[in-house]
Amino acid sequence: MRRYTIVSFHAHPDDEALLTGGTLARAAAEGHRVVLVTATLGEAGLAASSADLGSRRHAELMVAATALGCARVETLGYADSGLAGGAGFASVPVDEAAARLAAILTSERADLLTGYDANGGYGHPDHVQVHRVARAAAALTGTPLLEATVDRSSLRALLAVLRVAGRFLPSLPFGDPSRVFTAREDITHVVDVRRYEHAKRAAMKAHVSQSEGGSGIRTLALLSRLPGPVFRAVCGREWFTAPGDGPGQPRSGDIFSAASSRGRAQHRE
Repeated sequence: MRRYTIVSFHAHPDDEALLTGGTLARAAAEGHRVVLVTATLGEAGLAASSADLGSRRHAELMVAATALGCARVETLGYADSGLAGGAGFASVPVDEAAARLAAILTSERADLLTGYDANGGYGHPDHVQVHRVARAAAALTGTPLLEATVDRSSLRALLAVLRVAGRFLPSLPFGDPSRVFTAREDITHVVDVRRYEHAKRAAMKAHVSQSEGGSGIRTLALLSRLPGPVFRAVCGREWFTAPGDGPGQPRSGDIFSAASSRGRAQHRE
């Protein structure tokens, strides 16, 4: 089997565990090279204590990356914009950030890049910027791109479980449920990651600073504490969209299918 290199690009530490943790763990377990890149250290995130938060979150990121089997971790060092969208990564020129990400793709000879959907998931300014930067870097290098997302229909079920599991669940910044993440018919890849439950859960638990903050226990902590069967039901699948594929495209569990097609095309040339 051919071994591929995947570069997974995220806004903040802990995003990698929530959106792609199982997929990255599965890729690493199957012998592929996994490179994790974050734009910021999440120093504007909610936490029980904000003291030296960026350094703490970087240390947590490294623990999570080890749990997922990542071979390399890079942080671009941009400031966390926060939910309000202040000066930070969200305001950086897309071309500048894309060139830095493209340099990593080139040095790794990456076969696949992951970014975020056009909504940036739930609209966080840094997540929307990840979408823009990933698309630009993919275009610069010709690297196949998948955009991490959540099936909007499954999200409603997830929120219902969380409300039952956490009596003091804080208000989540998801906005209108009909507008966040991605409609089911637009999703092109659904990855079964149930076998990698332990790695994904360990990566979530690594982000200790994000277990509490704001008005109480955080979504990350609730998910990581779910009983095994419930965790697998809620977190056992991960979703992606392939830019350019229209609604109704066959769904695939093979994230490297685009890379395989690219390799065959290059071989014919």
